[in-house]
Amino acid sequence: MAGEVLRLQGVGVKREGASLLRDVTWTVDEGDRWVVVGPNGAGKTTLLQIAAALLHPTEGKVEILEEELGRTDVFELRPRIGFASVAIAEKVPAGETVLDVVLTGSYAIIGRWREEYESTDLARAIGLLEALGCAELVKRRFSTLSEGERKRVQIARALMPDPELLLLDEPAAGLDLGGREDLVRRLSVLANDQAAPTTVMVTHHVEEVPEGFTHALLLRKGGVVAAGKVDEVFTPEHLTACFGLPLTVDRQNGRWYARATY
Repeated sequence: MAGEVLRLQGVGVKREGASLLRDVTWTVDEGDRWVVVGPNGAGKTTLLQIAAALLHPTEGKVEILEEELGRTDVFELRPRIGFASVAIAEKVPAGETVLDVVLTGSYAIIGRWREEYESTDLARAIGLLEALGCAELVKRRFSTLSEGERKRVQIARALMPDPELLLLDEPAAGLDLGGREDLVRRLSVLANDQAAPTTVMVTHHVEEVPEGFTHALLLRKGGVVAAGKVDEVFTPEHLTACFGLPLTVDRQNGRWYARATY
């Protein structure tokens, strides 16, 4: 039986009197591919920051890779987690090359300094960039890339340490139709690779969910609306409750689509 990679029990997060998450209980098992869906302000990014060991909850218990937050060294835990988000991309130094952006993912740091990398590290970084269609960007400065290129480089960086848990925060946000579809296709290949790490992806749109994702968690106003196998969660009733308007749901060729009914 697959082991638990992530377990949240009664987790809540409060900031300045506002509840960003409330009473979230959720388990991710090894090999799962989860998508977390909900409207703006639902608590999706906060949830992912907890899963990345970047944020401690106000209440409840969190176990990541069998380590309990608050009782473990997060600096040793974080390199076991691959995390791609806009917040990380915004911290990349202006002159940083694409290759160094990916290499520094080995140590979960941002900005190359004096650390040394072996030839095997260089080969892995270049191989990941090639797999994500970014081989020609190796020497480019990260700051000069298009949004689509940045997204793919961030995923390569997140995969660099060969993580046990991969977290993707809105990887398709800001992409045009072509960029979105290219990224969704690549994420689908990753999701269907049995050797790929357990994955959790956040999105606003069911249309961005790649084929191969197995489970879904719906959030609204910091609370769980539904969680479980994706075909049992992506129903008109659950998505209507999640987004607060009547929706129809369809699935074609492994992809999901939702439309308002009014």
